[in-house]
Amino acid sequence: MVILQNFINGQFVAPAGGQYLDNYNPATGQVYGKIPDSGPEDVEAAVAAATAAFPAWAAMPLEQRHDILRGISDGILAKLDHLAEAESLDSGKTISTARSVDIPRAALNFKFFATALLHFASESHQMPGALSYTLRQPLGVVGGISPWNLPLYLFTWKIAPALAAGNCVVGKPSEVTPYTAYLLGEICNAAGLPPGVLNIVHGLGPCAGEAIVRHPQIKAVSFTGSTRAGAEIARIAAPMFKKLSLELGGKNPNLIFADCDYEQMLQTTVASSFNNQGQICLCGSRIYVERSIYDRFKKDFVECVQAMRVGDPADPGSRLGAVVSKLHFDKVLSYIDLAREEGGTILCGGTALSLPGPLAGGWYIAPTVVEGLPIGCRSNQEEIFGPVVTIQPFDTDDEALALANGVPYGLSSTLWTNNLRRTQRFAAELQAGIVWVNCWLLRDLRTPFGGVKQSGVGREGGWEAMRFFMETKNVTLAG
Repeated sequence: MVILQNFINGQFVAPAGGQYLDNYNPATGQVYGKIPDSGPEDVEAAVAAATAAFPAWAAMPLEQRHDILRGISDGILAKLDHLAEAESLDSGKTISTARSVDIPRAALNFKFFATALLHFASESHQMPGALSYTLRQPLGVVGGISPWNLPLYLFTWKIAPALAAGNCVVGKPSEVTPYTAYLLGEICNAAGLPPGVLNIVHGLGPCAGEAIVRHPQIKAVSFTGSTRAGAEIARIAAPMFKKLSLELGGKNPNLIFADCDYEQMLQTTVASSFNNQGQICLCGSRIYVERSIYDRFKKDFVECVQAMRVGDPADPGSRLGAVVSKLHFDKVLSYIDLAREEGGTILCGGTALSLPGPLAGGWYIAPTVVEGLPIGCRSNQEEIFGPVVTIQPFDTDDEALALANGVPYGLSSTLWTNNLRRTQRFAAELQAGIVWVNCWLLRDLRTPFGGVKQSGVGREGGWEAMRFFMETKNVTLAG
């Protein structure tokens, strides 16, 4: 039984109320650990530690701050295998995915922003008889609340730029996948991060998470999660005039034209549909295919999906593992039932899977492809966030654009075409914060990341992230 603790002021401490939550292994459906059920008292202690640590951290020479953050990056890589196993145990994803994607990206987040802090610059403007320049100063204590689908990857995506900008952080990982965040505390101590600079409070969103959002000394909140939760955070934080970065849901279109590189498109579309059991906010869950190649695509795509192996996350031969929780398992299956009720045809999958032996209680779902659903149905309008995609043909560019933009979300879009004029038009007219052309999930950390409409507010990545965690001040000097 793995008993996790909060990480406050550089020490691992029990929750103030003494209460713990069960932590489940999705691969078996069994409880394997306990996590703190923290509340406002724990958040108060974390904020007090961060407040005390802030002056020295903000004043630390940049090279020294860089060295500490690079030390955290190196510490993550040194524990790559252990962290990958912990991520898989917590989330149900395959160890190979965690080892090749999640943990290396978490290390890169710290490495990238450690370097960025050395090159961050502000503007100056000369005018007759005066000089105006911009100061960008750390806010103080900030909050980061991260989701369960890419636990350490997205937790560090918030923490690293906040620390690089000179802030102290109170972070809450998802209560569903807390293990690697707990291990991060050990790595930070080993790297020499001063006590109180990073504090990690575990617990439920309506209790620990809300306490972070409501705390008057927390000046900004960066949140990744559901649109529903993001709306509640905005409702609480807006009257307090906190800075908010909200990366929310997605219902992303994948637009495939006949002039694409077909084999590259097919293999990438399988990945963009089902990687991490479809539990990536950037997965293309609505696939639209030009009618002249639709039948060919449907046949080939279904064959590829049926060949995907769902199995033990620890088995290198497994392509997909378990979905993250029983609650989410039930939700995804309910949407498959809904797709049938709405008139969809299940081309493959559509069922839960029962694996042998100790995995019999795990939460496994066969990758599912649904055909024949109109754009206005719930299955095409609401975020399912699981191994379920819908496919549909289109005839014209205008129809493809209308289908792509016909949902309340706007996080990412994927476009497969070799027509430059079409590419330029779609890049301009797609209602999405990210447009991938002839690729998917190709990310440069220098570029802004975020969505439009109900997919969020603000941008992460590069200078956008650094500036979010800073206050901007104009200074004008008369000569």
